This record gives sequence, structure tokens and C-alpha cells, in this order.
Amino acid sequence: MLRNKKILLGVCGSIAAYKAAHLIRLLVKAEAEVRVIMTTSASTFITPLTLATVSKNPVLTEFVKDNTGTWNNHVELGLWADVFVIAPASANTIAKMANGICDNLLLATYLSAKCPVWVAPAMDLDMYIHPATGKNLDMLKSYGNHIIKSEHGELASGLIGEGRLAEPEHIVSVLKTNFKNSFALLNKKVLITAGPTYEAIDPVRFIGNNSSGKMGYAIAHEAAQQGAQVHLVRGPSAERGEHKNITLEKVTSTEEMYEACIKQFANTDISILAAAVADYRPASVADQKIKKKSNSLTIDLIKTKDIAAELGAKKVNGQLIVGFALETENEIVNALNKIQSKKFDLIVLNSLNDKGAGFGYATNKISIIDRENNQKDFQLKSKNEVAKDIVNAIIKKIHS
Repeated sequence: MLRNKKILLGVCGSIAAYKAAHLIRLLVKAEAEVRVIMTTSASTFITPLTLATVSKNPVLTEFVKDNTGTWNNHVELGLWADVFVIAPASANTIAKMANGICDNLLLATYLSAKCPVWVAPAMDLDMYIHPATGKNLDMLKSYGNHIIKSEHGELASGLIGEGRLAEPEHIVSVLKTNFKNSFALLNKKVLITAGPTYEAIDPVRFIGNNSSGKMGYAIAHEAAQQGAQVHLVRGPSAERGEHKNITLEKVTSTEEMYEACIKQFANTDISILAAAVADYRPASVADQKIKKKSNSLTIDLIKTKDIAAELGAKKVNGQLIVGFALETENEIVNALNKIQSKKFDLIVLNSLNDKGAGFGYATNKISIIDRENNQKDFQLKSKNEVAKDIVNAIIKKIHS
């Protein structure tokens, strides 16, 4: 499960840093590619030369390489990795991670990472059981990070108790299990639409909506994390979704989104239509800016192409389509009608009547319904967590 995986290892200032050499040897033996970032204090416990030798890659400690002026790009490091493991993670680094402090290369990379992050604490007993450390670890978990619990045993102080770094063999086992469970969409081709579409009235005005694209971007990132090759068709949005498994195609109008989706659909396993597409567009677009000459202005609108219906009509066995329904009334009835008329396999329903759901929020509250009218309701969550619920529902559907 670790063959050819790109593993970024962060090593902090702890006596347990000496175990990093053994951990790297095990990862390299499993045919993973390992790169190492050390904090300055970590190098007092084990030398960068040692870890560079066993990892077969230069060890990074500073933002700028000595005497060269070359920048160690923390953003590229975060994008390169399939997983970021911080082992040992000291109480100091854990506290900084929990509170967004960014004063070294390891922390800057952590804040930039798009991959899963695993944290293996190592410290003395009293530090480990201190309420502040517990709170910080809980905060990290709330951000979506994973904790590899410290083990019980003899500590550097001579005390017996929790705080020992998990043994390298255990950390490798955890990573193998993670990759086994986290690539349920491996080799799947996924088409995702996100954001609004804008329909031009004249060169400076348009008809649009308040969609930010946050939900579609979150789904794209989660699907990519699960191993899918994602083609993201994005309407106008300020959201950014860099991931090595995401190909971004920017569009503006419904017609452009339609053409992009039709082009991709035949070779797509899963389509997730999260974009808030304009239903109507002006029948004609003025060549010049329309001047304010009267108290009223009438614009003749005509229907745009129905992307969902077109894809549903072209769907063949083995393809799965997930639609979205944002409603203000008769929510369930409208969603059930839509799932049948558009030939969706699943529909994600959310209501503007639910506080914190819909456009402009970092949160969402959804229900997922299938063609057999089975419905699962979810509580208000961050859109990143909602994306996980949606992708998990898709995985369950394709494996049922």
C-alpha cells in the first residue's frame, strides 16, 4: 500500500526524534518516497545528515537554503505529498499547529498541506496529560487531522506512563491502513461542476446568483483525496482548489459549462453537479453598455440548456450522477421529482430555510436521497465535512 506513495515526514524537537531514522528506513523499504522537514531544535537530537542518508533526499530545515538564496517552497511541499506525518510531534509544535502559528518551515508546510495529516505526539507524561495538550489535540482533530496516540512506557524523565512516540512499525501500519481505506475512488474519473454561471446582458452586466463554489470545491478536493482523477468545471468563483488529481476548467456561461460537461461525460465514471446554473439567459446580448434612458427596462429571457437533463439522458450503465437541489419550499417533493426527471442516482438536498445552509456560508446542512426514496439527514457541518459525507455516500452507492 505504500509503494510509490509520497510521504512527507516532519520531525520535531523531542528525544524521540532518534526513532525517525528507523521510521524512514521502514517507509523506504516499503518503496515509499520520503522527504523530511526538521525543526531547528530537532537537529539537536539527530542530525539532518543521518535522515538525508536514510531517506535518500535532502533534509529541509529553513525557508531559504544556506548560501544559495534558493527558496524551499512550503506550498509545493504541501502539494507534493500524499500524506504528511509529523513524528515525533512535540507539545510546542502541536500547540502552534492548533493555533495557526507559522514560524518555521514545518508549520508553514502544515498550513499549506492539501493531503491528510497524521500527528504522532511524543513528550513527557505530565506534558501529555496536561489539559492544554489535550485541548490542542482535540483542535487538531476538529480540523480534520489524524492523531496516532502516544504509547505507554518508560519516558526520558524516568516516569512510566503515556507520552512515548508510537513505535515506527505501528506508524507504518497506520499509514498502510490509511491508504487502503482512503483510495476508494482510485482510478475513477469524476466530473464535478461548481460555482455559479453568469449570463451576459451587455459587456458589463450579467444575470447570476450568489453561489461561491465552496461546496463544489470541497467535494472536488475530497474526491481527489480518495484517489479520483477529477475534472472540475468551475463557474466564476474566488475559490481555489489546487490538488495534483484535479484538472480545473474555468467557464463563465451555462453554455460554456454545458459544452465542457458534454465533452467530458462519455469518459466519466461519476458526475457531481454542484454548480448553481442559471436557468435563463437574455435572448440577445447588447454589443454596447445599455444606457439608463427610462424608468424601466425589459429583458427577454429564454431557457438555458439543462445540463443535468442532458447528462441524464446520455447516461449508460456504470455511470453515476449526483445532482443537487437547493429549495425554499416543498423541499422533499421537489427533490424527489428532480431525481426521477433528471435520472440522478443520488440527490443532495439543502434548504435556504435552514440557518447556515446554502450560498455564502462556510457550513451546510443536507439530506441525501436515492432513487428508491431512501433519505439520510445530516446536521449542520462545515462544507469540508459535508463533502466527506457526500463522497462517502457515493462510495457506498458504487460498492452496493
